[in-house]
Amino acid sequence: MTRARIVVDRDFTLGEVPRRIFGSFVEHMGRCVYTGVFEPGHPAADEEGFRTDVLDLTREMGVSVVRYPGGNFVSGYRWEDGVGPVADRPRRLDGAWHTVETNAFGLHEFMRWAGKAGVEPMEAVNLGTRGVEAARELVEYANHPGGTALSDRRIANGAKDPFGIKLWCLGNEMDGPWQIGHKTADEYGRLAQEAAKAMRYVDRDLELVVCGSSGSLMPTFGAWEQTVLGHAYDEVDYVSMHAYYEESDGDHASFLASAVDMDHFIESVVATIDAVGAARKSRKRINISFDEWNVWYQKREGEDSPSQVGTSGWVEHPRLIEDVYTVTDAVVVGTFLNSLLRHGDRVTIANQAQLVNIIAPILTEPGGPAWRQSIFWPFARTSALARGEILRLHVESDLAPTQRYGDAPLVDVSGTYDAESGRVALFLANRSLEGPADVEVDLRGLRVGELIGAEVLTIPEGGDRHSVSTAADQRVGLRGLENVTVEGERRDVVRLRLPALSWSAVQLGVMVA
Repeated sequence: MTRARIVVDRDFTLGEVPRRIFGSFVEHMGRCVYTGVFEPGHPAADEEGFRTDVLDLTREMGVSVVRYPGGNFVSGYRWEDGVGPVADRPRRLDGAWHTVETNAFGLHEFMRWAGKAGVEPMEAVNLGTRGVEAARELVEYANHPGGTALSDRRIANGAKDPFGIKLWCLGNEMDGPWQIGHKTADEYGRLAQEAAKAMRYVDRDLELVVCGSSGSLMPTFGAWEQTVLGHAYDEVDYVSMHAYYEESDGDHASFLASAVDMDHFIESVVATIDAVGAARKSRKRINISFDEWNVWYQKREGEDSPSQVGTSGWVEHPRLIEDVYTVTDAVVVGTFLNSLLRHGDRVTIANQAQLVNIIAPILTEPGGPAWRQSIFWPFARTSALARGEILRLHVESDLAPTQRYGDAPLVDVSGTYDAESGRVALFLANRSLEGPADVEVDLRGLRVGELIGAEVLTIPEGGDRHSVSTAADQRVGLRGLENVTVEGERRDVVRLRLPALSWSAVQLGVMVA
């Protein structure tokens, strides 16, 4: 039996829950856009070709911000190709994913889709094959009210009011040799600095994200951030982070503990940012945009493996990396959300990659249904329940050894406290495959008025840790969590029993003690 103890003190918090951490990502890759969010002629498509079933699921997920249009795609993209009459838009070869891009979906379509989905747009500019001028012109086209050639072109293309996009990514993964237009840290740092300045000359209220490392295992990690910020510190607001994890070689223990590495990655980048700021004697604080994260089986063989990209020739929106997610994957995704919340004082933007079909919580079939994958549920419930202040929890948990990350706690947890509604939300994962975890929650300065709800995602009856949901069988989902009791004369102790391999959300109605 695993045991854990959690201390919740209403006076120990990190700050407000940053709603932008519940972001997602739409890239022109595979079937994310075409037959994902956009499929004219589909039975569920609206008058603009947007799949309303996907829109409904996006809203149900609680997505707050969506990054677009890439990703590796953006480093070879001409934004002008995606505006104006669709019949006049050019077909292009996309070298990033070896596909034919029709440009039937572009900036205007994305902005209209974002409005219907109720999400904030996060636009990326091409600093791979293009640079300062194209970035500046895109901001003018999108955000200037009118009276100039570019803003009047937007108006002529059907958008009288400016789009008012505030969040902008200065390229994508420019440290990666796979990136079109890959650059050294010095080359990219100078380019990002000048692009940022030029973009702000058009709209001074922009929030700008500079490319950090594409992963903590990059040989340039750390030195890249230091060099890039040495150039662009004064011009940017966020440093990006990207991280993907997978189970390999049957090492499920390390995979389940992946959030331990995510924690360390975040803290390392924060340390580098602050060291650069201190050396510059700057009082400015730069935060993190963790704008790509997820489980991604990059080593999996078969037609959906990245190693198969391009083998079918130059085609439109092929099926690429359409991973089918298990119970195990969902528990790991829940711990990633815990990590983001635990660092919500510095990670203030995050985007799960991607929204539909491509390593996604939502899957679709062309002309057919859309459905929720297992990883949909931790995201949706955390987004719905995480309100108010992030709690700075004290957690004591039994440990288990892992090959990659050393001894890791078997119970992983984050929590929030909303004083206005009088609610505490706890998000808990039991990483153990061996049995349940008994958890004691010690409330300080609060007492429980009622147990509002307790839900769990775990191995379904008759299934195993590899169980998945399909369009026809949504067997992996949330159900009521049993064995939750409130104890103590002051009703300030909660006891829970978490099933083996599970993710749970518990909501308590509390009063000040």
